[in-house]
Amino acid sequence: MESVNITSTEILSDNWYTLKKIAFDITRKDGTKSSQEREAYDRGNGATILLYNKQHQTVVLTRQFRMPTYVNGNETGYLIECCAGLLDKDNAEDCIKKETEEETGFRIETVQKVFEAYMSPGSVTELIYFFVAEYSNEMKVHEGGGLEEENEHIEVLELPFQQALDMINTGEIKDGKTIMLLQYAAINNLIL
Repeated sequence: MESVNITSTEILSDNWYTLKKIAFDITRKDGTKSSQEREAYDRGNGATILLYNKQHQTVVLTRQFRMPTYVNGNETGYLIECCAGLLDKDNAEDCIKKETEEETGFRIETVQKVFEAYMSPGSVTELIYFFVAEYSNEMKVHEGGGLEEENEHIEVLELPFQQALDMINTGEIKDGKTIMLLQYAAINNLIL
């Protein structure tokens, strides 16, 4: 069994979230040892959800500006995504229900957790909890769009499921968590 011993931790930035430089010794299964350093960005854990409607064969997604994508070649900086948010002090299920209502305007009572995933484990500590839930027009309690005090300006999109899947192939959807949930829905025949 490999073993890891953290020898030092230095905070490089504590501005928006926390960036740490971590030095550690690792002992491999064969007994060889090495000392290494890595940077880890800690923004907390998150949750994401795909809202789907079997009867109309639609999904609800969002569109919002993402600065990191803009500086990395996304011409507009806007991404089409599943609703998502940081857990803060909530558990994953409570978080995603709250985020769903804030971002999309749908108040959902029942969600199904489908899996968990580290999205960028080489540099980011975040673990994301993935959910799916059925929605109907009767669940719409407001227009959505996010919270003004959090500077959120979120466009709510209701799309045919097949169109959303096709948008992966055309490059219109490039968000990893959204691709994963759309493919989960396709593989498990949630909608069609």
